[in-house]
Amino acid sequence: MKRVAMMRTVANRLFRSPKWLAGVLLVSAAYAQPTQSAGPNSNRFSLRQAIDIALQNNLTVKQGQLQVQNSDLQFYQAKMNRIPTLNAFGSQAFSSGRNINPTTNTFVERAVSSNNYQLSTSVTVFNGFAIQNNIKQTDLFLQSSEESLKATQNTVALTVVQNYLNVLNNEDQLDIARRQVEATRGQVERTQRLVNAGTVAEATLYDIRAQLANDELAIVNAQNNLDLAKLALLQTMNLPGTGSPGAIEVERIQFDDPAVAPYTASPQQVYETALGIMPEIKAAELRVKSDALGIDVARASMYPSLTLNGNLSTLYSSVGLQRLVSDGTLIQQPVPGLFVNMNGTPQQVFQTQQGGTFVPYAYGEQLRNNLNRSVSLNLRIPIFNNMQARTRVTSATITKQNSEIAADNARLQLRQQIEQAYTNMLASANRYRATQVQVASLEQAFRAAESRLNAGALNSVDYNIAKTNLDRSRANLVQAKYDYIFRTKILDFYQNKPLSF
Repeated sequence: MKRVAMMRTVANRLFRSPKWLAGVLLVSAAYAQPTQSAGPNSNRFSLRQAIDIALQNNLTVKQGQLQVQNSDLQFYQAKMNRIPTLNAFGSQAFSSGRNINPTTNTFVERAVSSNNYQLSTSVTVFNGFAIQNNIKQTDLFLQSSEESLKATQNTVALTVVQNYLNVLNNEDQLDIARRQVEATRGQVERTQRLVNAGTVAEATLYDIRAQLANDELAIVNAQNNLDLAKLALLQTMNLPGTGSPGAIEVERIQFDDPAVAPYTASPQQVYETALGIMPEIKAAELRVKSDALGIDVARASMYPSLTLNGNLSTLYSSVGLQRLVSDGTLIQQPVPGLFVNMNGTPQQVFQTQQGGTFVPYAYGEQLRNNLNRSVSLNLRIPIFNNMQARTRVTSATITKQNSEIAADNARLQLRQQIEQAYTNMLASANRYRATQVQVASLEQAFRAAESRLNAGALNSVDYNIAKTNLDRSRANLVQAKYDYIFRTKILDFYQNKPLSF
């Protein structure tokens, strides 16, 4: 349940925060109508559903979630290291022959059964601030893990968006191919009538029918490309692609033809903005800070440490001290070796004792009578420990330097990605503009060729060439349109801009 709630939170961020590119591409209806996640038997997906499912099923995301959980556990343990430890100890022993009475510390010739109980506690008073620095270190590492998870989720979301747009693009390509077939069929019918009237040679009809066959083949190819695009989308969502990928559907997103205009920011401006918002950069910088504190934690082993200890113990022995149970009588017993001189005559000294019998102390009485309490303050001063402390410090320093290089590499990769994205955006813009002009020109040329063909002034070969050029140009225009849209949104994503259509 915790994982599901976490993924739902991520999905909501995808569609509320402009920082997440995936939420950009939804039309207003998607915001007005909250959609449910597609179940295993559903064959229709919205962009939001596709992203939700991909984030839930992606194995790299799951690994990132486990890393966050582990980092959170380490942070929790670091905080728990501040509180005292408490341990209990108990033992049961039995021995025979010559033994030491644990209550009198004298030898006895009999079997002895004994119990020993201890309760000890210890708290660190000072250890070179290792505990405090370790808490800060694990906290920063936890934040770094969370940012790394966000970066992974970004990558998954971007892949879903790209594959989703690829499906839409191939659907448009299939629609263009079908319209081309309908147009060619109409031309076949017109040519048939002209042939029947004797206005056009029958060879022209054969050429038009050949063009129809080519257009029908284009439908098959477009359908195959669409199935492959849908399969790629299913695989991105980590859903089985067995059976017919064409059985699934995606919700359409209506795109207006984009207006090609110079981008408002330079690559350097995009990069400077991205440095402060991209999670992979934050993760790398937090890791450097965490490893810097790791040096302080390692250096703490070179300082004295002070601990406060407390101990509570007691014991029981079957040959322990016994107590006298009086029967009310008095007994005169001589004191061995004690005499007094009375009128020159030594006289034995007697002592009066209560009469009765000796019985062992009860179990609970022995435990209470033998109770011992102690408190100690222990100081440990490291003098020489085989260079282990200095080795740990050096190792922690190397780890920090490696993290700094990793952070520099993350910034370098970000710069290169932005430069590549900017270059791709310019190339797609130029291609889109050129393809628009090409389509407009070829549409005029095709209309002229179609009129001349109907009038019998153009042969079928030239007509087919004009139609093929127009069909290819229209397909290229659709591809250029989607490519330009995606490239511009990538740059907007790096700048944390509100993205909408």
